[in-house]
Amino acid sequence: MAQTIALVDDDRNILTSVSMALEAEGFEVRTYTDGSEALRGITQRPPDLAVLDIKMPRMDGLELLQRLRQTTQLPVIFLTSKDDEVDELMGLRMGADDYIKKPFSQRLLIERIRALLRRESLARDKEAGVAEPGQVLTRGSMVLDGARHACTWRGQPIDLTVTEFLLVKALAQRPGHVKSRDQLMDAAYGEHVYVDDRTIDSHIKRLRKKFKAIDPEFSQIETLYGVGYRYKEQ
Repeated sequence: MAQTIALVDDDRNILTSVSMALEAEGFEVRTYTDGSEALRGITQRPPDLAVLDIKMPRMDGLELLQRLRQTTQLPVIFLTSKDDEVDELMGLRMGADDYIKKPFSQRLLIERIRALLRRESLARDKEAGVAEPGQVLTRGSMVLDGARHACTWRGQPIDLTVTEFLLVKALAQRPGHVKSRDQLMDAAYGEHVYVDDRTIDSHIKRLRKKFKAIDPEFSQIETLYGVGYRYKEQ
């Protein structure tokens, strides 16, 4: 069965050209021209991944992401204009997995989509499956279940995106060891995908926010300025 991509952009030329490129790669594409229409369509028929433009009428991409994140951890890639630095950082902090600046290469977008879908597939649980030995990682009050793509802190579940789960797993696997941003980039995105440092920083900020919503004293993810991040075991 073809994987489904929701493509949301008010530029019909982009919708047409990108849809054709994705369909040529074997994807099923559903297109939407504004956020309100996309919210209804994605909620009624969830795709495997969504590509959202930020600047749209009626409901922009940021509001759409915020609404979607209330009910789903659907993988999301943002399309941003070259001057939308503030918006792209806001998008990452609200839970987007990746972003691409316009104008963009269709080949780059397809590679990012495939990379994110591969990560989602590896992280996703087979619905009624049982975790195999070694797939559950316990670090103090935190438990990461790799088979179920589930995280708990002090017994309470924390909803993580694919990127967030892979980042915290990379840090927790070796407590006390510093992971550079490049190493975290490779762990979360793969060795052949480049994102800039602020993307990793934004994901880490969102991770901390989610843990602190459960435990205001959470301080296990430490920043070593100019070096990277590390997980401090309790």
